[in-house]
Amino acid sequence: MEQNQHQLELCVRDYECDLQGVVNNAVYLNYLEHARHEYLRQKGLDFAALASEGINLMVIRAEIDYRGSLRSGDSFIVQSRYEQKSRLKFLFKQEIVREGESKALLRAEITGTAVNKAGKPFLPPELALLLDEKE
Repeated sequence: MEQNQHQLELCVRDYECDLQGVVNNAVYLNYLEHARHEYLRQKGLDFAALASEGINLMVIRAEIDYRGSLRSGDSFIVQSRYEQKSRLKFLFKQEIVREGESKALLRAEITGTAVNKAGKPFLPPELALLLDEKE
């Protein structure tokens, strides 16, 4: 696996599906967010602990291309890669792939920033360190 990349295996639950029998499009945002939090946890950063310290990570833009659908019981992998986008922004490139397949069912670019206690955007040094780490 590449540096700054993470994979999380999940399974679709019945209640995540809509009347058409596929995962509701809004549920994919939950999958992506959970994968980002797990990525940070794997790197030693706890999303809740950062918030309690006054470092609030937030999504400021989400670009999602839906290319296929998951159904109840499907196992899948959320692949996430972290990049620094600018002095104040970070980017997660994410894909969702059904277990055993190679074609991405969803591709997303999630842009975020952090806001400090004073409400000012900044890039915390903890996130900058993610780029320097070797797996």
